[in-house]
Amino acid sequence: MIKLFTDTSANLPIELIRKYGIKVISFEYTVNGVPAEYSAETDFDGVAFYNAMRAGADVKTGLINMAKFNENFEPELIAGNDVIYIGMSGGISGTASIAAVAAGEFAEKYPQRRILSFDTYAASLGEGLMVLKAAQMIEQGADFDAVSDMLHTLRPNMCQYFTVDDLKYLRKGGRITGAAAVIGSVLHIKPILQGDDTGHIILCGKVRGRRNALNNLAERYAALCADKSAMIGIAHADDEVGTAYLISKLREAGFTGECLTVCYEPVTGSHVGPGTIALFFPGIHK
Repeated sequence: MIKLFTDTSANLPIELIRKYGIKVISFEYTVNGVPAEYSAETDFDGVAFYNAMRAGADVKTGLINMAKFNENFEPELIAGNDVIYIGMSGGISGTASIAAVAAGEFAEKYPQRRILSFDTYAASLGEGLMVLKAAQMIEQGADFDAVSDMLHTLRPNMCQYFTVDDLKYLRKGGRITGAAAVIGSVLHIKPILQGDDTGHIILCGKVRGRRNALNNLAERYAALCADKSAMIGIAHADDEVGTAYLISKLREAGFTGECLTVCYEPVTGSHVGPGTIALFFPGIHK
């Protein structure tokens, strides 16, 4: 049996986690120095969280440590299960490296079991869509190698484009350079960002005005989408109006599938900031 793990960055809704029996390891964070509770099984008040950030709340995030991976992985290995962990991009978090070390140690300790620590080079639903596909395959009886092959095939083509209201949050967390962040402070210029081939966040365009930024995301979908009937994902940091507008533009561009829409979970969301809208979909390339 394969036991599937991910982390809270995957941003999957509670109902899907329960449906497929996915085990989710939680990132930790603090708000104004106070430890905050969040898990995939907890209702998250995104409006309150992002309003607090707008008001100046200081959010700090931490890695998932080795102890957490040990306490989650080892019981499954002892029980005779193989383990697949699908995690947040190593380009924006050191957690991927810790998970890889944990997987390597357990592979030596339990040589009869198989364990994969998979760096998605993604976050939020860019990660979550891969987790969901793996969960569906496992439910349908796919073996370890088939799931691994799917992940390695999908990763180079998982498109992740987003726009933010203010680049200061990415700059503060070291996810983007100070020079790139300057463009967001003048003339209502809105940045278009993407997760690149190694999971780092890069600036790939800039437009004037919020609506034009969302139009740009839809245009990229129209140009790059591999299958317009396939499920896509949208994550927003408290902007349901903008999200609805983006979905309408995607429909105009020919999108006919299901859109998984979520509020950014707090750890990833704290780095992109209030008002962010991100689009995730399998493409012909990134």
